[in-house]
Amino acid sequence: MPPSQFTDLDLPNRILLGPGPSMVPPRVLRAMATPPTGYMDPTYLQVMAETKAMLRYVFQTENAFTLPISGTGSAGMEAALCNFIEPGDNVLIAINGFFGERMADMAARYGAQVDRLERPWGEIFTPAEIEAALRQKPYKLLALVHGETSTGCLQTRVDEIAAAAHRHGALLVLDTVATLGGVPVDVDGWDVDICYSGSQKCLSAPPGLAPITVGPRAWEVLEKRETPVANWYLDLQGIDRYWGETPAYHHTGPANMVFALRESLRLVAEEGLENRLARHRANAELLWDGLDKLGLPPRVPLDYRMASLTTAQLPEDLDEAAIRSTLLHNYNLEIVGGFGPLAGQIWRIGLMGYSSRRENVELLLALLKKLL
Repeated sequence: MPPSQFTDLDLPNRILLGPGPSMVPPRVLRAMATPPTGYMDPTYLQVMAETKAMLRYVFQTENAFTLPISGTGSAGMEAALCNFIEPGDNVLIAINGFFGERMADMAARYGAQVDRLERPWGEIFTPAEIEAALRQKPYKLLALVHGETSTGCLQTRVDEIAAAAHRHGALLVLDTVATLGGVPVDVDGWDVDICYSGSQKCLSAPPGLAPITVGPRAWEVLEKRETPVANWYLDLQGIDRYWGETPAYHHTGPANMVFALRESLRLVAEEGLENRLARHRANAELLWDGLDKLGLPPRVPLDYRMASLTTAQLPEDLDEAAIRSTLLHNYNLEIVGGFGPLAGQIWRIGLMGYSSRRENVELLLALLKKLL
């Protein structure tokens, strides 16, 4: 088809209640429309500094290296691994869902000797079993997912897991892509060494940036590595020089994405982090109660259930794909099914950031009651 026949973009305005991306507030969309600046423009450098400061607030950390990586959450995952892995390093990955598997895949590609500590999809780890695994050999890294969007499970007792890792000389890498800004994340309080997230979930900016923070223990390991980081683009020391007090060019920063993230972080600060977390929890509890009444109970036990992503257990005879299709095409509302071992068994319903609103929960429950 010749380009002249392409039409203007006229996409539907969806209510996004899946595992991400979440809906984007109008203020964030307007910030994206700000005219771009040069990557060394003083006004852009000021925006970068403000973004770093607000990310420290959301991560609950004083780490000097706290900034958004250019790329989606998977770029954050890759940066968190490639900068600290050298060929032959022993790495322990705790796997209880899809994204733990991705961590193991990435670590192996950078030459790590990967050991897997596995739980069935839908379960979490105890500090005791993680510590028992850490006794097997000297590990450089322990990596695990805080909120697993393939299952709706929230890994608890992260502070105890971090303490176990440090007792055995390992750094802790924590994936908070689905939790930062919607579920409590306390990097300093938990003593997490490397923590990353994504812009498009509970922070409600568009996909394209991966906030990351690195603590002093991990930064010292990075500075002492004997081989170059195998990924030039995600080399944190190079990125740090660009985002530092005397910036040196590394790559062309996605200015408009940073404008959007800055505005989304301003919204977090205006609401207050505690209030934001309470809102996510209250809307999740409203959803859980409504699903119970519809005979679609949350699959995950309450004590490790995510407020930002709920997995609803489905009856065996339900044509779940047909209902999701009707929600999408007739009502412009998106929820997502399960995959892997949970395919056909669950719906994944996200209440993240701007999507986490009472009216969205009530609309979804009313539509499900009608369609069921």
